[in-house]
Amino acid sequence: MTTIEEYSPSTYGDRIAGNYDETHASLFDAEHVAPTVDLLAGLALGGRALELGIGTGRIALPLAAKGVPIQGIDASEAMVAMLRAKEGGGDIQVSISDFSEFELDTEFSLIFVVFNTFFALLTQDAQVRCFQSAADHLGEDGVFVIEAFVPDLSRFVHGQSVAATLVETDRASLDASRHDAVSQLVTGQHVYLSEGGIRMYPVRLRYAWPSELDLMARLAGLRLRHRWSDWRRSHFTATSTGHVSVYEKE
Repeated sequence: MTTIEEYSPSTYGDRIAGNYDETHASLFDAEHVAPTVDLLAGLALGGRALELGIGTGRIALPLAAKGVPIQGIDASEAMVAMLRAKEGGGDIQVSISDFSEFELDTEFSLIFVVFNTFFALLTQDAQVRCFQSAADHLGEDGVFVIEAFVPDLSRFVHGQSVAATLVETDRASLDASRHDAVSQLVTGQHVYLSEGGIRMYPVRLRYAWPSELDLMARLAGLRLRHRWSDWRRSHFTATSTGHVSVYEKE
């Protein structure tokens, strides 16, 4: 079994791949997927798209179904195997690698990373390199889109947090995490308890504030075009808990 000390870019995906769609079932609902796909398809402007952290295809498959040519990058072969098992999944070209730095022989109208996956890059340097790689692969009118949470440090008490995310008669799930404010690193476990046993999915992330992301973009020659609080283009305010940020070439 992989220990948290052995955590690598593929660990989270490798461990959760077989249960990802089940544990994130609500994210596959049309109310979540449809506005995401509609907005991304509009931003693609008929051109090619690249998803960083394509996973099991929650967004890539419906985006392809709308006629957007798409390919992906993912560190976990197990997650990509789940994508391949789905209808249309075998038609999507996927590179198996860490998406902090990539070189592809294609120019894209849209490069995107959803559901906080950008924070799977665990250092500021890796995140900066990702912005630069995205900028290098964008066409003249292309955009780089990031969906991420706005950090809320109040959830940590003495540098740690434990929360019950699901409690039912025959199952429960817990999120346990520790927070390093200096490195902006969160180390955690998603724990699922049921009569069938205990499942543990380790996760690490390095969060960044929206203003920090904007600076990374500037270093890569990009600038912020839009920032909304969700995929329905709601206004981003001081109380927004998440954001969808769209970057374009300067």
